[in-house]
Amino acid sequence: MTEFSRRVEQVSISGIREVFEAADEDAINLGLGQPDFPTPDHARRAAVEAIQAGEADAYTSNKGTPELRAAIADKHARDNDLDVDPEHIIATAGGSEALHIALESHVDNGQEVVIPDPGFVSYEALTHLAGGTPRPVPLREDLTLSPTAVEEAITDDTAAFVVNSPANPTGAVQSVDDMRAFARIADEHDVLCISDEVYEYQIFDGEHRSPMEFAASDNVVLVNACSKAHSMTGWRLGWTVAAHERTERMLRVHQYAQACASAPAQYAAEAALSGPQDHVAQMREAFRERRDVLLDGLADAGLPCPTPQGAFYAMPQVPEGWVDEVIDRGVVVVPGSAFGEHGAGSARISYATDVGTIKTAVEIIDAATAAVRS
Repeated sequence: MTEFSRRVEQVSISGIREVFEAADEDAINLGLGQPDFPTPDHARRAAVEAIQAGEADAYTSNKGTPELRAAIADKHARDNDLDVDPEHIIATAGGSEALHIALESHVDNGQEVVIPDPGFVSYEALTHLAGGTPRPVPLREDLTLSPTAVEEAITDDTAAFVVNSPANPTGAVQSVDDMRAFARIADEHDVLCISDEVYEYQIFDGEHRSPMEFAASDNVVLVNACSKAHSMTGWRLGWTVAAHERTERMLRVHQYAQACASAPAQYAAEAALSGPQDHVAQMREAFRERRDVLLDGLADAGLPCPTPQGAFYAMPQVPEGWVDEVIDRGVVVVPGSAFGEHGAGSARISYATDVGTIKTAVEIIDAATAAVRS
């Protein structure tokens, strides 16, 4: 029998999915990383109208429809003060594919990718699948990524480093000074900065800034998606922004792996990005309220937790056996170790659910914490 590639053997099913599969069907799910809001009506209608008109029956351009790429460019001009050429945009099957093509097209066998630890599970796995070697960097006490630590981790073998703000799994938001420093590192060391900005709009404290704003070189690839901002996780529509040569190399991977993003999703995303944006602010305020309810509950339970400034995750420090006890009592959380070695001793809790459910979960968490400590 043909054996399996070394690359795929280095990757296992995400610890997040393992937790889901082990939990009871009626458990309270605080492990899911997706908004619980409906996709905006105007985005849904755009997809339906495109389907009914027969406009979504065929392949689009590999990069995506001109209208969608123009809407993405307009979004970056409006929200990020970035002058983006639509020809430098690739519409992808979610932010996940965007990360994949960025790493696959820039990492050679044995080259290193500096990633946050704890950090989003895909960074390590996609580095392995590209034939690279992940180089995890521990976070600061406030769970942000230190530019100094990133710079110290760079070697002659470094192909790229990943920045994620607001961050999954921590909810941390990098400062403007940090983003400026990441751009400088990319420029001075001539390495690629992959900036994962999918939680851009879920910021409660501080502001979102991109390293692309500050870079003097073309050494930044920006990754974003409609998934979190517009509650469109199931639509699988993301994108990359990069200089011409980088875009053309990523397009080669995208073309053969995917051909193009789903046509109906492209029409929905165009409408989501260019239509009314009221839902974005409404979701952010709802997440802020939920965060505060969860943080109060964690404090009452005696679980220290840096205040998440964005996204919809909290990452408290927890005693040994806590995750299993909480799951056994019917609340799904994810062990911090699923996100890297330095996540051990913590847990990721998603507050992408209603306040009432969070309050019920907090009561269970309090009882579970007392039981573990007794």
